[in-house]
Amino acid sequence: MSIARYPEWQAEAAATLIAPIVAAESGPVLLCLQAVQAHFGYVPGDAVGMIAEACNVSRADVHGVFTFYADLRDTSPPAVPVRLCAAEACQAVGGRKLKTDWATACGEDAELAALTGVDEPIFCLGNCALGPAALVDGELMGCADVARLKGAVTQAQAAVEAS
Repeated sequence: MSIARYPEWQAEAAATLIAPIVAAESGPVLLCLQAVQAHFGYVPGDAVGMIAEACNVSRADVHGVFTFYADLRDTSPPAVPVRLCAAEACQAVGGRKLKTDWATACGEDAELAALTGVDEPIFCLGNCALGPAALVDGELMGCADVARLKGAVTQAQAAVEAS
């Protein structure tokens, strides 16, 4: 099942996003990468060359910035991304078990796995008192467990389908 949230990659649209950033900022490689990802959901390979040319830097420079920041991605995001906190405070209150249990749930349910993608850990959501914490479709969840995660995924999927 696929839920489209982002437009398909279009070089012209990316150029339109990048141009004002390059004109207004000094050294805007990261800002350009973030703008492309915000619009398309990821940074396609074609965007790297485009950004390098627009910023007058090498493709290697853009690639270096791209690979340095873990939140930048080169593949389309899942329809309902689930990110589990991997910081020490969440690990201390069951984060490792949650990660294992979530992997098991996704292994047993191919539709759930396809909908949520692979587990992309995130480090500290600032919700340490209510760990383990998670982000489901960008929404913070405290005291996360598999049942609550599945419920939040279902709710987010329904909201996307309704829009």
